[in-house]
Amino acid sequence: MFEKEYDVIVVGGGHAGAEATAAAANMGSKTLLVTMNLQTIGQMSCNPAMGGIAKGQIVREIDALGGYSGIVTDRSAIQFKMLNKSKGPAMWSPRAQNDRMRFAEEWRLMLEQTPNADFYQEMVSGLWVEGNRVVGVRTSLGIDIRSKAVVLTNGTFLNGLIHIGEKQFGGGRAGERAATGITEQLVDFGFDSGRMKTGTPPRVDGRSLDYSKMTPQPGDENPEKFSYLDTPKLTKQPDCHMTRTSQLVHDLLREGFDRSPMFNGRIKSIGPRYCPSIEDKIHRFADKDSHQIFVEPEGWNTVEVYVNGFSTSLPEDVQYRALRSVAGFENVKFFRPGYAIEYDYFPPTQLKHTLETKLIENLYFAGQINGTTGYEEAASQGLMAGINAHLKINEKEPFILKRDEAYIGVLIDDLITKGTEEPYRMFTSRAEYRTLLRQDNADLRLTPRSYELGLASEERMRKMEEKEKKSQEFVDFFRKTSFDPEEINPILEKLDSATVKQADKLFKVFSRPKVTMDHMLQLETVSSFVAEKELDNEVLEQAEIQVKYSGYIEKEKQNADKLHRLEDVRIPENFDYSKLKSLSFEAREKLQAIQPVTIAQASRISGVSPADISVLLVFLGR
Repeated sequence: MFEKEYDVIVVGGGHAGAEATAAAANMGSKTLLVTMNLQTIGQMSCNPAMGGIAKGQIVREIDALGGYSGIVTDRSAIQFKMLNKSKGPAMWSPRAQNDRMRFAEEWRLMLEQTPNADFYQEMVSGLWVEGNRVVGVRTSLGIDIRSKAVVLTNGTFLNGLIHIGEKQFGGGRAGERAATGITEQLVDFGFDSGRMKTGTPPRVDGRSLDYSKMTPQPGDENPEKFSYLDTPKLTKQPDCHMTRTSQLVHDLLREGFDRSPMFNGRIKSIGPRYCPSIEDKIHRFADKDSHQIFVEPEGWNTVEVYVNGFSTSLPEDVQYRALRSVAGFENVKFFRPGYAIEYDYFPPTQLKHTLETKLIENLYFAGQINGTTGYEEAASQGLMAGINAHLKINEKEPFILKRDEAYIGVLIDDLITKGTEEPYRMFTSRAEYRTLLRQDNADLRLTPRSYELGLASEERMRKMEEKEKKSQEFVDFFRKTSFDPEEINPILEKLDSATVKQADKLFKVFSRPKVTMDHMLQLETVSSFVAEKELDNEVLEQAEIQVKYSGYIEKEKQNADKLHRLEDVRIPENFDYSKLKSLSFEAREKLQAIQPVTIAQASRISGVSPADISVLLVFLGR
């Protein structure tokens, strides 16, 4: 039935598995994707969206490296927003609402059109290991398939257990069975395993909702996209909507707490801190009388709606009664109730930076098996595992991204060096070099490296080089060209910015906080240069950021150097972190519990951000 020996076998067809398959196959490895259901490749198991805070940067990095997630997202997007636009560009984060069915379809079609990629639908029940090296997999039908490397991307399927109130049953997600056998075998090999949980909200019939009682949430007026290639831009966008819970909703939910698996001890594992269930929110934040609910369409041609913010594992009758008390949901009809799911994971400190396991050679883990949460985090790990599996079996140098090169580098370094005891999610605050790691320059940072690997295409490299050349030419133009005070002063007066008495370089006046590219384009010299060189919006944005934030970028490098020199600063014994209100809540909680001896130790604790370390350094007089 199969090749005599595959180069790479990928187990699982979610976001991590799909990217791992694409990467290994595109680099030239004969690759087999084995998944329990070929109809759910690239399935959006939870919310129908890609990107978000820091996650959007990851998707752009995946795209710059030659992965598929950005392309698939653009082709199936229904709404686009650039989040945090009121803040500096290091915080800008792209996010897209997607058509769930089209997203999975695009993934399936792209993979089927990828040379070197084969597919097989069945459950992998175990690994084929000889000595300390993996040599293939065994399926539930007892079929042995040989390969040089194996990438495990099992998601929530390893001994998955679904909870709805007091009911529980095995499953990897609603309607799909759990995967068994792999955890037990890996534990026998000496791996440590643990349990985590995640949850999902009810899906409802959009025809039963009263949107007039909700606040519309439109997409951006001029929507951007994720991929640096020529993928389609949105020309029409549906609205999402926002409503809120109330004290009545909270009271109705509390009536079911005695039957909640979270509170009666049935669920013992830890869930995602930054995506808590509704019952967890009203329990932890009892002082708040309402919480936001985002109403998100699941696609262009379906009436199914995702109730973002109402993740729950309460009994279905409690979910129904409480949701009917939310404004706009008075006549709601359920498609399916929310549920929680517990699953096995393996603490990622057992991996190398290539995502290869330390115990078994040529075996790679990617995605939720490593304790992460989120499509984007999973996809980036799959990409890196696929790349490194191909490089390893071809006896080439590994591909490792440093913390100052990519959010993907931060993610993997955090997992490998700090581990995680709760589902790990990426945030901009986790990256100490975030001014360098912006969403707008992911192609400039990563495409040359991917091109050297043979993964990024000639087209991708050519577009990146053209953008880099034009951006640098434009920045040089601002450095060399002078302005006429008579032309610039009327603009400065309107901005309440100090006028100038003599000519100076454009770079200097453009560096002012209130002055934007739109203002500079009012100058004849600038608009003529833009027209002559045919500069697009991407180049204009890149040049503006390089001009306006050059000082911040330099300062960030200096701060990073300082932090390295202060790694051995000791923290007083029994230090009371509760006094430092400037620390994040998570940092105070974890530092108080662990009581690190040095700043270096504190910086390696998951959830303690570089900003938190800066607060500690200031307090210690350093």
